[in-house]
Amino acid sequence: TGEKPYACKLCDYRAGQLSALNTHLRKHTGEKPFACDSCDYRAGQLIQLKRHIRTHMGEKPFACGACDFRAGQLKDLKKHLKTHLDIKKPYNCNVCSYRASRINHLKTHLRTHTGEKPYTCKVCDYKAGQLTNLKTHMRTHTGEKPFACDKCSYRAALKSSLVQHMRTHDR
Repeated sequence: TGEKPYACKLCDYRAGQLSALNTHLRKHTGEKPFACDSCDYRAGQLIQLKRHIRTHMGEKPFACGACDFRAGQLKDLKKHLKTHLDIKKPYNCNVCSYRASRINHLKTHLRTHTGEKPYTCKVCDYKAGQLTNLKTHMRTHTGEKPFACDKCSYRAALKSSLVQHMRTHDR
């Protein structure tokens, strides 16, 4: 049912099971009951210890699809994957570190630096740097609310507003 009756008294965290709350509480207490047999590493969760043990075993279950690189932890594979971005995103912003796969994406991004806003609302004086932002703005005039809550009759013009509203049902 998605019910989360167990609440942390130190933050807003809620859990569906008492064991999950107890695991969460270790973040606040700093308790690390899981110890490595090969070194002095300790972990707050069993999954963290299992990941650590891979460093001793040489186990590398995470493989790169673009080359023969393998990693013991997912975060290391994600870091490695960024080395392949140069091939997939050849268009570089000369102001910041943004990279794009298409020249049109870079041109749109550059407007964030230049302040250029070529899209103008025909109803008011609003201007936008991206066409999608103008389309979203137009909902303020049309009253369109395409994002509907599946738990009540609430509707929103912005997806972010619906996401924020959905949190009221989780309480």
